Amino acid sequence: ILAEIGDFTRFSNADQILAFAGLSPSTYQSGQLDSSYSHMEKRGSRYLRYALFNATKFVCKWDENFGAYLSKKISEGKHYNVTVGHATKKLIRTIYRMELTGEAYRK
Repeated sequence: ILAEIGDFTRFSNADQILAFAGLSPSTYQSGQLDSSYSHMEKRGSRYLRYALFNATKFVCKWDENFGAYLSKKISEGKHYNVTVGHATKKLIRTIYRMELTGEAYRK
């Protein structure tokens, strides 16, 4: 993950890293039509996206906070892959904050 992202200071916020990884939501608009269905863009680095998804699965298995977040999203009726996508976004925001502040992860 760190090798693919490189220097975190080149991103002004975590949402830019999400876009770089191709995890930002896409929307379809044409004229007055606004599609209510959105999905991941998958425009960014496929290697980073793959590494983040696999890391998220293990983090959700071993960390109580992420596991509870995943369970909450599943109880809302979301598909498992959608819930992993949400947890991945939470993970990248956590990693971004830790890299900028230099703090260790606290549960």
